[in-house]
Amino acid sequence: MTSATRPRARGRALTGALATLGLSVGMLMSVGSSPAGAATWPTPNGSQGVSSTISVSGTKDYGMKRLYGTGDLGSGSQDEDQGPILELADGAVLKNVVLGAPAADGIHCLGSCTLQNVWWEDVGEDAATFKGKSSSAVYTVSGGGAKEASDKVFQFNGAGTLNVSNFAVQNFGTFVRSCGNCSTQYKRTINLNTIEVTWKGSRLAGINTNYGDSATLRNITIIGDSSKKIIPCQKYIGNNSGKEPSTNGSGPDGTYCKYASSDVTYR
Repeated sequence: MTSATRPRARGRALTGALATLGLSVGMLMSVGSSPAGAATWPTPNGSQGVSSTISVSGTKDYGMKRLYGTGDLGSGSQDEDQGPILELADGAVLKNVVLGAPAADGIHCLGSCTLQNVWWEDVGEDAATFKGKSSSAVYTVSGGGAKEASDKVFQFNGAGTLNVSNFAVQNFGTFVRSCGNCSTQYKRTINLNTIEVTWKGSRLAGINTNYGDSATLRNITIIGDSSKKIIPCQKYIGNNSGKEPSTNGSGPDGTYCKYASSDVTYR
């Protein structure tokens, strides 16, 4: 190996090591930096059009390839009947992929799943939807980021626990929403830890108090929201009739919205 190739090799080794931890070079650069140093979205390693949903089981590592919708998945609309780009079987692990535009309905998890270092450049209907039916289901989102979500980033329709950590989000409606009007409702637990939020957005977590949901927020950094318009935790009264749910207050209460003022930092 020549001296000219060693720096590139070290760079590849660093990128691979970070991916193993659910991080990226962009997320590493943002740690401890000023607001101007917000997470940098990665440069994809090639692109691939997807015309029909890809089923994933076991572990799939895309090596930072960009996937985008074509054909039936390429309308770029907010149609709630769109299929996803990727559908993960129970227990599947998805690593190192960028979802470009159009992104259709992103990713569906049919049971427990892990999304590691996944980036959405322009969220379609939703970035990911979690649909497991077991109360023991665990959905893990580690590293990555999402932006340009006109509505929700993560839609939590199923049962169990959703853990999101080391994640960057920009320009969105709701970051994580426990389904407010699904025909089958569950108790849902949401844990957000080390989230970098760049204005603008409406709310971080939306939960249904009448079904016993909870959202725990830790180490949340909100950049550019000088008026503090983003609601960290919005409570709703959910239903199973399809009606729009009514709100039920917001803010920490120790039972449903679990965080202290020190857990949310504005910059």
